[in-house]
Amino acid sequence: MMDESSTRSHVSEGNRLGYVRSESMDSTGHPSAAMSSSLLSRRSSRLSSRGSISLSREMGDSILNSMRHSLQSADQLLGDADSSALAQVIDSGDRVLALEDNADEDTTNTLDQQKVGTLRDNRIHGYSSHGTGVPAPESSVEPKEESSSAKVEQYMLSRRLDYASYLIHLATFGIFGVFTRYGLQKLFGPGCLALTSNQSPLYLDLPSNMLGSFLMAWFGIIFKTDIRHISDHLIVGITTGYMGSLTTFSGWNQAVVSMSSKDHWAYAIAGIVLGMFIVNESIRVGAETGERLRSWIMKCIKENSSIATKCDWKHLRVDTRTKHYVLIAVMSILLSCLWVLSIVLAIIKVRSLADGAVLWLGCSVAPPGVWLRW
Repeated sequence: MMDESSTRSHVSEGNRLGYVRSESMDSTGHPSAAMSSSLLSRRSSRLSSRGSISLSREMGDSILNSMRHSLQSADQLLGDADSSALAQVIDSGDRVLALEDNADEDTTNTLDQQKVGTLRDNRIHGYSSHGTGVPAPESSVEPKEESSSAKVEQYMLSRRLDYASYLIHLATFGIFGVFTRYGLQKLFGPGCLALTSNQSPLYLDLPSNMLGSFLMAWFGIIFKTDIRHISDHLIVGITTGYMGSLTTFSGWNQAVVSMSSKDHWAYAIAGIVLGMFIVNESIRVGAETGERLRSWIMKCIKENSSIATKCDWKHLRVDTRTKHYVLIAVMSILLSCLWVLSIVLAIIKVRSLADGAVLWLGCSVAPPGVWLRW
């Protein structure tokens, strides 16, 4: 029994060794053939995908029988060959395959680098990558060029010249305010319409205060931003210069004190109430009408393109050195003429005590009064 078991163990070991040798030699029975078969099997395995094959039991028995016959033939051919020799052959085959794979990879990388280099050279020289010698199309995105028309920077006057410009505008518009106030007094006063007097609640300066409040809502609230966009000096001259000289708080107080001193308390109280109420209503009405007027003007400008192109606020703004100096020169000439004329006429009228002395005297002192009020 022991001899039979030992015999069976020797047979099983021989079968295992023969199975390995038969796989390495394939069908030729030589180590070199085994190496070539291993190389071919590895290369074919790289090209084809491995799939799973289910075998039936009958096919498995037939394969086992064929393997047994191949093992027996391998034992007869090789005899007692050492298994280490077979291992060396397999290792050498793996090394050769690895070297060939590395060589293939190097060749592929070299070809890719050559293609990339050729493509870069073609792009540099302006040719397309198809090898036709046609210049490659240039990029449609071009660098943005700076606009040739550079924006003109706003010119700012020096501090002294800027201050002088404000004073000139204030004085000129102040004289116009005195003229308007005097004309309203004569129009609504006892000499013409006889609607106002210093002995009634409707005092002489009430029309000028109403008109000044109405215009203050227009130019001081609604149109102030638009006028300031043209010139800061202009808006200060209109609001502080013109309307400051047109309206008067002192004249209203003087009329109320005059009536109360003569025991006309009812007229005095009525003058205070009417004066405050009418002036406030004038401001409210001025703001409403000014807003509607501005909306209508803007609507007409938007609807009519020709008017919109002509009424370009950028061209009207005083933002260059030439415009500043031209405006200052015009206002200076106008102020000089009005002020000199007012002083001369005031002297003449005061000496003769003629009518109109108050007007020219008021025009003469209007510029200093506006400057002090500002």
